[in-house]
Amino acid sequence: MDTKLTLSFNQDVVARAKKYAAENNISLSRLIEHLLTQVTANEYKSLEDFPISDWVSMVAEGEIEYKKTPKASRKNSKDEFFFSKK
Repeated sequence: MDTKLTLSFNQDVVARAKKYAAENNISLSRLIEHLLTQVTANEYKSLEDFPISDWVSMVAEGEIEYKKTPKASRKNSKDEFFFSKK
């Protein structure tokens, strides 16, 4: 059963991944699913231990950047909700 998932990627990475997927007659969703299956198939201590092939390296060029959105406080969430209803 498929499950929808929302992810955020750099625009350039998405463009290259879409091009790669189209050239290889695979959907972008299946490409990402394949990569996640490969990463989770074995217990790697870190992503650096994962044997990444050249085509994955081309799709994911550049430094890894993790973005974390700070969690809003309950009060801020409540205030934002009521403000949006005005």
